[in-house]
Amino acid sequence: MKKLLAMMLVTCMSLSVLAGCGAKTEEVAAETTEPATEEAVADEAETEEAVTEETAAADTAEKEYKIGVIQLVEHAALDAANQGFIDGLNEAGIKYTVDQQNAQGDQTACDTIASKLVNDGNDLILAIATPAAQAVAGKTTDIPILVTAVTDPETSGLVTSNEAPGGNVSGTSDLTPVKEQIALLTEILPEAKTVGILYCSAEDNSIFQADIAKAEIEAAGLAWEEFTVSSSNEIQSVVESAVSKVDVIYAPTDNMIAAGMTTVAMVANENKIPVICGEAGMVEAGGLATYGIDYYNLGKMTAQQAVKILKGEATTAETPIGYLTAEQCEFAGNDETAATLGIDLSAYAK
Repeated sequence: MKKLLAMMLVTCMSLSVLAGCGAKTEEVAAETTEPATEEAVADEAETEEAVTEETAAADTAEKEYKIGVIQLVEHAALDAANQGFIDGLNEAGIKYTVDQQNAQGDQTACDTIASKLVNDGNDLILAIATPAAQAVAGKTTDIPILVTAVTDPETSGLVTSNEAPGGNVSGTSDLTPVKEQIALLTEILPEAKTVGILYCSAEDNSIFQADIAKAEIEAAGLAWEEFTVSSSNEIQSVVESAVSKVDVIYAPTDNMIAAGMTTVAMVANENKIPVICGEAGMVEAGGLATYGIDYYNLGKMTAQQAVKILKGEATTAETPIGYLTAEQCEFAGNDETAATLGIDLSAYAK
């Protein structure tokens, strides 16, 4: 009996020891699996965020963007804006491929090209001149579109407002200093009494500038008369009609007139009628003089917008229309034309 009691006592003591060991094991396990501190969680989150940002930056740096370009027609100003855009992209160091398309002044071609650039899934589209911009803007509300050489995007129906575009279209304006150009006209030609305003009636940009010019001409105490064309085939006959009625012709930055400027200059200069132009390329083609913007720099300004949008640093909706200031405008004169007309431009030489 005593032996039996002794064995039972030993068994109980053994079970107590084992139970105690189990409790300690559980306690150690509990200590080991204790939740991480807030500081540790924050450190882990920061590490993960840094890795994510680094990966995203690497992806952006390696990304090759697809850019489509639609240009209305070939002439010096639009060509310069196009080149400025490409040079601006190159200076930014981004990787890209570009699909250059020119409509050669054909609105039907504009629509066809616009559809192609949208269907090709470009990351961004540059539209040079208003008809080109209107064509592509009507094809997509998703792909970012930047315009340049568009005088007033708001009036052209491309944006909600020039200050806050609000959609997938933004860019830069080629609004010229019309007031200063008319002042230049009166300074070079103080005897002039009637100004012929020459432009294409189908271009919203030209109508916008012509209206400003009318007000400035009237403010200068001069009379004006409109001479409009609807196709390039009409340019020669319209200018021939104008030269017998005016003392000087004012031609704003109108794409059709700019493309046909050699014809305008040929008729006007033969009849000793000076042409004050909207931009320097028109002067090079035979116009007398201008005080205008630099389209190359306008293109580079547009490229700066494009880089920010492609990198996700900005959106078209919140990017205001960009402008070159009057201080960035320069005088340009054609010495050969001046000699033909017997006008001295030496006072304006740099």
